[in-house]
Amino acid sequence: SDKRLDLSAPVSIMTTIKPPREGCFLFTSESVNEGHPDKLADQVSDAVVDALLAQDPDSRIACETCTKTGMVMVFGEITTKAKVDYDKIVRDTCKEIGYDDAAKGLDYRTMEVLNKLEEQSPD
Repeated sequence: SDKRLDLSAPVSIMTTIKPPREGCFLFTSESVNEGHPDKLADQVSDAVVDALLAQDPDSRIACETCTKTGMVMVFGEITTKAKVDYDKIVRDTCKEIGYDDAAKGLDYRTMEVLNKLEEQSPD
């Protein structure tokens, strides 16, 4: 008999997790250590938001950050009257955290900084 998987049929991979007893719930969370790329990304995004709001409290900001070895990218949509140096904000934040040597994965002096921030759409 043919035992191939029918890929046209919907497949459910969700598992039902039930609480141990009535009135209980399951709580999950993520925790990362100091120096983890998630923490770096959060601190860079926060620094961008702080710099923009310091100059223009009416700024509308949707800023995300991602990072990998030798590179940090800020991206998203922003509407603001503030004039800030995004490259400097990213580098200064990495410096404050302690990324000052390529052996650590990033050197604030030599890393690539990609700015993919755009004007927010009017909708």
